[in-house]
Amino acid sequence: MKIDPEKCSNCGACQPYCTVGAIVESKKGEIREVIEDECVECGVCSRADVCPTDAIYQQELAFPRIVRQEFSNPLIRHPSTGIGGRGTEEMKTNDVTNRFQAGFAGIGLEFGRPGVATRFSDVQTMAMALAPLGVQFESQNPVTALMIDKSKGLLKPEVLNEKALSAIIECLVALEKLEEVLKTIKKVAPMLKTVITMEMISRIAEDGSIPTLPIAKSVGFTIRPNTKTNVGLGRPGK
Repeated sequence: MKIDPEKCSNCGACQPYCTVGAIVESKKGEIREVIEDECVECGVCSRADVCPTDAIYQQELAFPRIVRQEFSNPLIRHPSTGIGGRGTEEMKTNDVTNRFQAGFAGIGLEFGRPGVATRFSDVQTMAMALAPLGVQFESQNPVTALMIDKSKGLLKPEVLNEKALSAIIECLVALEKLEEVLKTIKKVAPMLKTVITMEMISRIAEDGSIPTLPIAKSVGFTIRPNTKTNVGLGRPGK
């Protein structure tokens, strides 16, 4: 996003709407301006429609900067998925997609949040740590679409310094490898300059137990009670 210095009245009405604090007073204090390297191109400041002089505008974006918009603006369809923003086929659709079979667990790692955001260099750091463990990165996922080598977790080098409100790694893990994967996540997370939210999914065992829970607890993860449970009402597509 840009602010036209000829139109800006320095009223500051737009500043509270910036999701990453990238709108600041100019050094001379005469206008507001956008710190280009911090802006994630989410478009919130413009959609808020609070500028009295219509000074905020969207500049033309090219690769790799357009990646910021594709992951941060929910009104923009990501070219790899056709879904808005960082969009991905959510794990909770397993009723109809059968993405996760018995003996496997799905792992979702969301990097960043409004106010924090994430650089793709941090996303790559985690992907590179997980790849040697034999995880299968979800093909219908925007982060996977940026990978040049899934076996190593390497992203396109041009995007590593790009910033987004959030990005999600999704992968499939055999249950016998889950403990090692979770230990790796716990080890790598403190090295990153962002926040991570982790989610897991698995089929419930025949005895009614959830096979991922004791493994996660043994590694030191606290399990939140507000889970999502599919009860088999979905109808798998043919």
